[in-house]
Amino acid sequence: MPIVDRFLQYVKFDTQSDEETNMTPSTPGQMIFAQHLEKELRELGLSEISLDDNGYLMATLPSNVDYPTPTVGFIAHLDTSPDMTGRHVNPRIIEKYDGGDIVLNAEKGIVLSPSEFPELSHYVGQALIVTDGNTLLGADDKAGIAEIVSAVSHLIHHPEIKHGKIRIAFNPDEEIGQGAHKFDVERFGADWAYTMDGGEIGELEYENFNAAVAKVRFRGRNVHPGYAKHKMINSIRIANQFIIMLPRWETPEHTEGYEGFYHLISIEGTVEETVLTYIIRDHDRDRFERRKKELEHLTRKINNEFPDCASIEIKDQYFNMREKIEPVMHIIDVVEKAMTQVGVTPVVVPIRGGTDGAQLSFKGLPCPNIFAGGLNFHGRYEFLPIPSMEKARDVIVEIAKIVAEKK
Repeated sequence: MPIVDRFLQYVKFDTQSDEETNMTPSTPGQMIFAQHLEKELRELGLSEISLDDNGYLMATLPSNVDYPTPTVGFIAHLDTSPDMTGRHVNPRIIEKYDGGDIVLNAEKGIVLSPSEFPELSHYVGQALIVTDGNTLLGADDKAGIAEIVSAVSHLIHHPEIKHGKIRIAFNPDEEIGQGAHKFDVERFGADWAYTMDGGEIGELEYENFNAAVAKVRFRGRNVHPGYAKHKMINSIRIANQFIIMLPRWETPEHTEGYEGFYHLISIEGTVEETVLTYIIRDHDRDRFERRKKELEHLTRKINNEFPDCASIEIKDQYFNMREKIEPVMHIIDVVEKAMTQVGVTPVVVPIRGGTDGAQLSFKGLPCPNIFAGGLNFHGRYEFLPIPSMEKARDVIVEIAKIVAEKK
């Protein structure tokens, strides 16, 4: 099956994850998709195929050489973002992009324009897959799944290509930060792996944010507003006071590259109680720890003015995988060589976010991230250049060849 057909088939599955269900997988559509993939892998002839009750699908392409080689893994996630619906995805192929506006939905006036998304100009003349403006596309990470399955299919149908043992895995709930939580690294049995979950062609990532979530609660006192003087304590106003105490410019909309931030993602409040939820991000571990301490410090300042009003709970989410990758930098060398050999220029960039690979690296499976090719993830303006997806597949095949080379 051509890789494009495979991808277009995959995006029809509604696999949007949901952090409120407290289940794994968090939504039934992910298991339905995993069962479809399990059947497909069996038809391809892979071995050691397993799908557990939590939706983790693993399989093996056996080695076809008679000497020992490292076992390399390739991983992608089943779910799509909760940020926008992935139901009834209706993709469309722009056969040869001319560089102008792409009308996604004429009725609703939804347009994918290079004036707002200048990265479109990188793909003039290429075939693009776009949405109909009503849903996300799902290239994050169904492009990664299509690339992995297409790569192992290619290796099966071309036995003259020498490769060692290859393990593949598709896991649920990456988009809600739980993709690696129940991933059985020991059962997977790879020496190292790569997530196919990056963005633009050429991206290679082995460092990411350190991440935490903080909930700051403010307790107030409600009194009839006509008689509230010296009695009412309005938790919403106190929460607002806390918000403006944080650095104005250290937010996502004002930062890039290695710059960290505080990101207020929700406010829930009444006079009686208000809860602020922040995510805290920084590539540097020391600065990350200082950011957490700053939130605790500001909470104490609020309590100095309004005794026992504020409390804070901070939970670490994941850490920068760089410290786990640096001791095994040969796995980065392999990818850079593979990209170069298939005509892709490696672009090493820090992830301004997280990845299953970060958590897996800290569970003992070094796991950098390779481009899957899509852009504008998590929304209606998502698009996927078909040549980028094809090159990602070629990189996987080339990695398999390089790892199997006799030293």
